[in-house]
Amino acid sequence: MLSHRNRFHGHGSLRYLYQHGTKSRSRDFGLYYIENKNRTHSRFAIVVSKKVHKSAVKRNRIRRRIYEIIRLEMDSIKNPYDFIITVFTPELVDIEPAQLKKLLVELLVKEKLIS
Repeated sequence: MLSHRNRFHGHGSLRYLYQHGTKSRSRDFGLYYIENKNRTHSRFAIVVSKKVHKSAVKRNRIRRRIYEIIRLEMDSIKNPYDFIITVFTPELVDIEPAQLKKLLVELLVKEKLIS
């Protein structure tokens, strides 16, 4: 599980990120990010809407799987950034963990956020 200091708290910072962040998209994920020089650690939020899956259990499973990948890849993020990762496809519930990691890391590498 991702530590408390690496998560968002409240909607104000999410609103700022949606308005001023850089947007990127792949087939499975959307990514908003902005560098945050006021912090020493990156923050993350994962958004999985009801349109992706009606079951809260499955939405939470997707969210937990992505948070775990982020936790393991945290050291390779260059600077402190704020991230919102939006999930678009329900197939991520049953996808293999290695493939899910590959999809997410490819998106972050494409945006030159990790090395």
